Amino acid sequence: MKIQVLGGGAWGMALARLLAAYGHQTHIWVYDQEELELLHCTRGNEALLPGIKLHESTVVSNEIQADASMVIYAVPSHAMRETAQRISLDTHPIHITVSKGIENNTLLRMSEVIKEVNPKSTVVALSGPSHAEEVGRNLPACLVAASEDENARTRVQEVFGGPAFRVYTSSDIIGVELGGALKNIIAIAAGACEGFGLGDNAKAALITRGLAEMIRLGTACGAAATTFSGLSGLGDLVVTCASHHSRNHRVGLCISQNMTLNDILKSSPKVAEGIRTTKSAQLLSQQYNVEMPITKAVYDVLYEKYNAQECITSLMTRLMCSEWE
Repeated sequence: MKIQVLGGGAWGMALARLLAAYGHQTHIWVYDQEELELLHCTRGNEALLPGIKLHESTVVSNEIQADASMVIYAVPSHAMRETAQRISLDTHPIHITVSKGIENNTLLRMSEVIKEVNPKSTVVALSGPSHAEEVGRNLPACLVAASEDENARTRVQEVFGGPAFRVYTSSDIIGVELGGALKNIIAIAAGACEGFGLGDNAKAALITRGLAEMIRLGTACGAAATTFSGLSGLGDLVVTCASHHSRNHRVGLCISQNMTLNDILKSSPKVAEGIRTTKSAQLLSQQYNVEMPITKAVYDVLYEKYNAQECITSLMTRLMCSEWE
């Protein structure tokens, strides 16, 4: 099968390497000329994916293959619309988004952006606890392929599934995409929690109450609550809040060191999706009248320049209430 991967970042390289090892013809499209030359010369990118090289059969190019059977969107969420507009295909492939974000201006999920640009496309969201650094080393991972189209999600399960990469399916693409996006906000808070030395009890409480926020907003948007107890919800939330691979967790650590948002953005070439998603989630919570105090606190710190420690105190001194009612 010919598979086009859009984006030569860590996740795009890891997935291309995985699929090439299965015997598929993988092509990586890279927009940035410097990244393109680097991948051509070294077959890897030490800054993004240390110690991992592309399969020798993988083609790296600045041209998109028009006859691909599957197209994987492994680009940052803010580049999704522009990337989707570049698609001009001879075939009718399955479009797979592995980007975890919510577009700022429209508040659309990534599958919705793809569908808006290419209305006839069949879109699958592939999400779950899966750091590129580990997938690239063939360490075990479990994900979920979500789509309203049963044949499409089953096909993705068949193509991606392997000894170290187990794929489940779901019809709840709303919940799967929102779980993958919203957990990044909670991971920023978890990083700050660790950086301030607040302890394991505080982090456990943060993850649990963060999950409650994800469920509240998700169900308001039409998702099933049970989806958030699965791989794309709780699974991805736990790994992103706890792992040293997590870019969003690192943002929280930077916050605890009193770094400004501009300083944080300049400090790493890797995109932390939670920064932009925080703005989108804050607007969605207002639109649906959903209470999301942790998200609001992260938003206030990042965009309103509130003091992070004062926000923590504010969270802990909120009016007492029932856990779920």
